[in-house]
Amino acid sequence: MEINLTDLKKKATEKQKENAAYLQKAAKKIPMQGIFKAHEAAFSEIDCLKCANCCKSLGPRFKTPDITRISNKLKIKEADFIEKYLKVDEDGDYVARSLPCPFLDQENYCLIYEDRPGDCRKYPYTDSDVFFKRPKTTLANAAYCPAVFTVLEMLKKMDYKK
Repeated sequence: MEINLTDLKKKATEKQKENAAYLQKAAKKIPMQGIFKAHEAAFSEIDCLKCANCCKSLGPRFKTPDITRISNKLKIKEADFIEKYLKVDEDGDYVARSLPCPFLDQENYCLIYEDRPGDCRKYPYTDSDVFFKRPKTTLANAAYCPAVFTVLEMLKKMDYKK
């Protein structure tokens, strides 16, 4: 599937009201297997390595266990890792000092994939209840991640009245 990120952002913005209303209603009636089904279908079409917009445009939080694990992998002190790669954001969380992520290579591969932050491991949350529990996050992610947008569109077309 060809990914046009400009169109994605525009479509997500146009559908934001509709999707917000849908997420509010759907949380009570869509079973988790519906989310899993849509997740699997979306990722059968979408190749993250062709996109990597999450790594280029959004930054994960680096929690203490992430910092410890990654600095160990890189064989540097945690303080040096923080100084070189991280900053504190407005919420008081450690995030990447710059975007795109400093661990994203030219081919969109993560240089620390096996040790990546927990936020990266879980993103884009299309296979968990976070998809409905945090509708603002889901709506924001739909503008950056084709998989989130696709899962939303698929779920809206499914019939869960039965």
